[in-house]
Amino acid sequence: MLLAEALARRAEAQDRLNKVQERLIAVARVQEGDTPEEDPQALLREGQALLEEIETLVRRINHTNSRTSLDEQTTLTDAIARRDSLLRARRLYNAVADAASTRQDRYSRNEIRYVSTLSVAELRATTDRLSKDYRELDTRIQQLNWTTELL
Repeated sequence: MLLAEALARRAEAQDRLNKVQERLIAVARVQEGDTPEEDPQALLREGQALLEEIETLVRRINHTNSRTSLDEQTTLTDAIARRDSLLRARRLYNAVADAASTRQDRYSRNEIRYVSTLSVAELRATTDRLSKDYRELDTRIQQLNWTTELL
């Protein structure tokens, strides 16, 4: 199985687990004398099986990521951490640029005037650079996911 396939299976199992949880919550309590629409014990068993499947996949994915090289100096685990960091940085700079560029119209000279304390152009340029770096790294990670066998 390829790493990308394992990632897709993990995502699917997580979605199924969320649905099982919702169904379990719906049948966890019923009015006295009523019968639940589904067997809560069967749902619990299904949920437990999904939890075990997810754990196994995560272990194998993590093991594979830590043993797979993106380049001479970087493991796939390191690349994923870098990609996540780029995403957080991009969101930070974008949010600050949005806040700094928010325009407030004044209706009279007596109203308080607000000015930006940061260069919006520089913040936008940094956001664009981070977005580009993120896309390039994400593409390399995705390519590797489709060529790496799961350990």
